[in-house]
Amino acid sequence: MRISYNPLWKMLIDKGMNKKDLREKSGISTASIAKLGKGENITTDVLLRICEALDCNINDIMETLPDGPEESSRI
Repeated sequence: MRISYNPLWKMLIDKGMNKKDLREKSGISTASIAKLGKGENITTDVLLRICEALDCNINDIMETLPDGPEESSRI
């Protein structure tokens, strides 16, 4: 399984926000924004700060997806 932050990006669009707005409102670093954009691992602290800033729950900003064929072949 892998994590997808697509729900976060959809929420930002719905709220009329961009990544810079999210960074400023939540106080997270540009490196964290970059990791989110690449679907990389991010600390729970960062996720909770985003949730506080957007007034949402963690399951509103991320989802789990099954591994794609290219990922399962590396195991």
